[in-house]
Amino acid sequence: MSTAMNFGSKSFQPRPPDKGSFPLDHFDPDWASYTLGVFICLSCSGIHRNIPQVSKVKSVRLDAWEEAQVEFMASRGNAVARAMFQSKVPPFYYRPSASDCQLLREQWIRAKYERQEFTHPERQEPYSAGYREGFLWKRGRDNGQFLSRKFVLTEREGALKYFNRSDAKEPKAIMKIEHLNATFQPAKIGHPHGLQVTYLKDNSTRNIFVYHEDGKEIVDWFNALRAARFHYLQVAFPGASDADLVPKLSRNYLQEGYMEKTGPKQTEGFRKRWFTMDDRRLMYFKDPLDAFARGEVFIGSRESGYTVLDGLPPSTQGHHWPHGITIVTPERRFLLACETESEQRAWMEALRTVVDRPMLPQEYAVEAHFKHKP
Repeated sequence: MSTAMNFGSKSFQPRPPDKGSFPLDHFDPDWASYTLGVFICLSCSGIHRNIPQVSKVKSVRLDAWEEAQVEFMASRGNAVARAMFQSKVPPFYYRPSASDCQLLREQWIRAKYERQEFTHPERQEPYSAGYREGFLWKRGRDNGQFLSRKFVLTEREGALKYFNRSDAKEPKAIMKIEHLNATFQPAKIGHPHGLQVTYLKDNSTRNIFVYHEDGKEIVDWFNALRAARFHYLQVAFPGASDADLVPKLSRNYLQEGYMEKTGPKQTEGFRKRWFTMDDRRLMYFKDPLDAFARGEVFIGSRESGYTVLDGLPPSTQGHHWPHGITIVTPERRFLLACETESEQRAWMEALRTVVDRPMLPQEYAVEAHFKHKP
């Protein structure tokens, strides 16, 4: 017997998913996987349709439902499925939200249901073994071409290394786990699997841009880097809980985009630059895919004399974009201009979020280094 399943019907009242039971769930989803017994959002339903051997999807309100399917959904629900399929998620494994890129969301769903990595811990070896090597396509710093490069991640040495040739004895670069970050940037890199890795070189930020054709491979690399960071931080902060450490494993940028800027004398013309807000570092680049920033500005706290003002001083000239921002630091003022009011609001919010946050002891040391830069 087939029936149309209706949330409000007296004959069937399915168990609604808990808020937060899955990071990707919506509280009132219109879709369900009737083979897994979970309710899902429209975005995730498309991913589930790509693994039909595991998950078969129907509309909760529009499709016809067999009585047995209705009973199965009623007996399952998201909380039960979470207990089954997420019982052994490593603390360092990235759990995507609805705002994350398609790749992260797809691989999270495949890891749970298709590969069942979180019910069989031995399947987590690619990102939990403490050592990983392989080839990634890396963007050349000067010519912009992507070339195959060998990468080695070793927790024992606390480093990610890459080699210009597979038989090279010495690495081209050594990136210390202590200062490393990774974030997916498909739009910026121009590839759906594009990953941006940053590290500190001579206390300045260095970017490298990589991808792998296989989605699982690049996400395994991402989680292997998070695992290495997690284990490093466990040693560095032995009293810290997993909940304290997990937010420090990798970070997305607070804000990115083009703004205009002028020089320190504020007499030069304004020039368009790509800006990235990475925690307390505001960096600007000539091109979004530059390896090194043209400049970096430390954004401290209000108590330390940092302020963000709406607009530019009345005497300011030379800017083409009308929506100004003035960043006041103890040393000088930085004058910036945005093309649209919405971009200005977004930047103001990101900058003020940082300024309103008290500085940590280790951040004072970073600030001191910025003050002594030539």
